[in-house]
Amino acid sequence: MDEVIGFLHSLILVYTLIIFASIIVSWVFSFGVRVPYSRPLNAVFDFLRDVTNPYLRLFRRLGLQFGPIDFSPIVAIIALQLLDRVLLSLR
Repeated sequence: MDEVIGFLHSLILVYTLIIFASIIVSWVFSFGVRVPYSRPLNAVFDFLRDVTNPYLRLFRRLGLQFGPIDFSPIVAIIALQLLDRVLLSLR
């Protein structure tokens, strides 16, 4: 059981880091720092978007966008961290 909890802890940590990377990349692109027609950057952005959007879509339905700021990634990270704490308490 400890191995499964350890694996899920690592998975939650990696997914949280991917969500943070997605937030940072979207901010950088929204400020216009994007290199036009850059295949590697587009591939990274597409990967981050494809990996995080299914999970973040659950929280975007809650209407957590106020003006141009979307708070759904923050709530999603908090939910992941709460799940992680529950899993670690089962250890």
